[in-house]
Amino acid sequence: MKVSRSIALASLPLLLLAAGCRRMRFPQLADNYREYAYVANNAAGTVTVLDLVNFRADRTLQVGASPSAIAVNPARNEVYVTNSGSSTVTAINADNNSIAATIGVQRGPTGIEVDPTGKRAYVTNADSNSVSVIDLTTHRSIATVAAGIQPATVRVSPDNRSLLVANRGAGSVSVYAIGEDNPLQLRSTYGKCIGASDIAILGDSSKAFITCPGNDEVLAVSLSSAPGSWEARQDPASMQDHLLARLRVGKQPGHIALKPDSGEIFVSNYGSDSISEISTYTNEVGATYLIGTQPTHGMVGADNSSLWVAANGSDSVSLYSIDDGRMSNSIHTGPGPDAMAMSPGQPVLLVADSRGADVAVIRTRASRGPELFTMLPAGPHPVAIAIKAYKAH
Repeated sequence: MKVSRSIALASLPLLLLAAGCRRMRFPQLADNYREYAYVANNAAGTVTVLDLVNFRADRTLQVGASPSAIAVNPARNEVYVTNSGSSTVTAINADNNSIAATIGVQRGPTGIEVDPTGKRAYVTNADSNSVSVIDLTTHRSIATVAAGIQPATVRVSPDNRSLLVANRGAGSVSVYAIGEDNPLQLRSTYGKCIGASDIAILGDSSKAFITCPGNDEVLAVSLSSAPGSWEARQDPASMQDHLLARLRVGKQPGHIALKPDSGEIFVSNYGSDSISEISTYTNEVGATYLIGTQPTHGMVGADNSSLWVAANGSDSVSLYSIDDGRMSNSIHTGPGPDAMAMSPGQPVLLVADSRGADVAVIRTRASRGPELFTMLPAGPHPVAIAIKAYKAH
């Protein structure tokens, strides 16, 4: 016992020194700064919570069956998870990483989006062909509206006036007006978008882009301007949604990465190992570039010049230089990299390895270029990841 205790005490300074060196490789953070990543493990019915200040696993929370999507509340310390197999949404209290509530919705909840005010969440129910509206103050569903067949991705415009839903089974996109008394009112629908997948809405809420993997296209849709706005006064027709273009891209376009300045979008073409660059000003495809095997997700850095793409089939993340128009680096990850999230507090990119049970942590601004920093544990088949950062009181 005495020998073991002596060894433990002697080792403690070394462990503390190692931890200190590990943290010193990143920006210094305030003592009350908290940052957690939440990873939905589809095969385990759990959410893994990762502490990104100390780069370690914090805990694992049991949620519902087959968690599929995660959304963060921008106004309060809560995170929400759709549980496709149990027709529920789990609310997680980010202050102490505990389950705050379980909210019943309709069958097969798949996608979720929180509005900019943090007061409501919208959930697509793929097996019920509907959208549930959730009051996040009371943690209850307050309305349900019809959608197309198998609604999946859902997005709210930054001005909180429009809700878009990609109806995968119907091959269409539905546009709803968001109201206070009548939460959602169908405004327009656009079809011939086979397997409607992802949606990106520009920062000024003027346009939306939707991927159609079944017909290798991206729809560009103009969203209605607000009554009385400058746009509406200049052109009364702008108060109506309308289809702008059908853009031909690579094979099986899926995820859309939007630049922070909204000037361009980048589409991951899963079937042709490429990305397509689209100008949001002209609604034209600029070029298509090879990027890696079976790209599934992309994310543009805050600098507007670096595009990170998860190459699912080659177990790597590709770094594409937007300014130079070429792929500049490739970083090996675990098996099947897919969902990604960028840390707001430090220069790291998190990548969920969908065919494994871990999350790759990539240093985006290492001295010798991007590098794999560490692997953090998750549960089997991680499919979604989101980050919540805040300062504790």
